[in-house]
Amino acid sequence: QVQLVESGGGSVQSGGSLRLSCAASGYTYYIKCMGWFRQAPGKEREGVADILSGGGTTAYADSVKSRFTISRDNTKNTLYLQMNSLNPEDTAMYYCAAETAAYCSDPTYRLRVGGYNSWGQGTQVTVSS
Repeated sequence: QVQLVESGGGSVQSGGSLRLSCAASGYTYYIKCMGWFRQAPGKEREGVADILSGGGTTAYADSVKSRFTISRDNTKNTLYLQMNSLNPEDTAMYYCAAETAAYCSDPTYRLRVGGYNSWGQGTQVTVSS
């Protein structure tokens, strides 16, 4: 099992920045993929960014590409999401996710909820105009 705890959310004005962190514990050795998802009230949870183990290949949703950067510190088992140029459309609960099965790296499952089976509790990001 993998346990995930997010932190770093908060309230910012449009154009501001936030850096989210996700601390992983448990069987972190077996993690194949990690990602960030977000969900606004009344909307489906959507993939924001992910990163694969090993080579660290990343993928981003079109809506955040060039504004957000996903990274990891393997020595600390910590995942990060640097969010710049935030706008009100980015307002959501942000969740960290991890998967230990290799299928998560398949294009079919990248940035898909179905590709992950471990989830954090979420951290709220609110962007005001």
